[in-house]
Amino acid sequence: MLQDINEISDGKIYGVHDMVRVGCSDCEGCHSCCEQMGDTVLVDPYDCKRLETELGMGFEQLMQSCVGLHVEEGLIVPHLKMQEQTDTCVFLNEAGRCSIHAYRPGICRLFPLGRIYEEQGVSYFLQSGACERGKTKIKVEKWLDTPQLKRYQQFLAEWHSLKKNMQEYLSRLNTEDEKKTVCMMFLQIFFFRPYESGRDFYEEWEERRTQLQSVLPE
Repeated sequence: MLQDINEISDGKIYGVHDMVRVGCSDCEGCHSCCEQMGDTVLVDPYDCKRLETELGMGFEQLMQSCVGLHVEEGLIVPHLKMQEQTDTCVFLNEAGRCSIHAYRPGICRLFPLGRIYEEQGVSYFLQSGACERGKTKIKVEKWLDTPQLKRYQQFLAEWHSLKKNMQEYLSRLNTEDEKKTVCMMFLQIFFFRPYESGRDFYEEWEERRTQLQSVLPE
């Protein structure tokens, strides 16, 4: 794992209190990371709640405008759409700026960093050549710009583990109908069911995670 990361990074592992060269002058005049991203800008439940709250839309409405679904190792997961004509993010405005910058998904906040999921939690690496603008040093936690960062990182680790467990579970099912049923239940629990406005996300996440675990056999 670390050997693979060394091939695409500067060879260093960063924690949230470390300094890393990602400062990019507020991306002035550049939006390279907002184009030709395909289905790689994943949307997790935390992102989903923020988008629903800030845009005033439910998940079905998001799917009509800005969110798509794709299969990732057997599991159906959401992503931000690209515009068909320009192959740029649907939220990139005419000025070449992000129109949802304040509540953009975690993948967008992270770039050009990548995540490493280990038993100790989440750490980070700098992707080589991912952003030509990254020159100045900035603390990782400031770059991520996410409130309650410790709880957020715990959620990220739990979400990553849950997806891996779901993918492994789906690989053991015999029929496509069974797989579809499980995927739709997954989407219903974590995305289609509206998140409660004003409620602590992490409490709601724990309830939904427990619900999924209670209905799936070991």
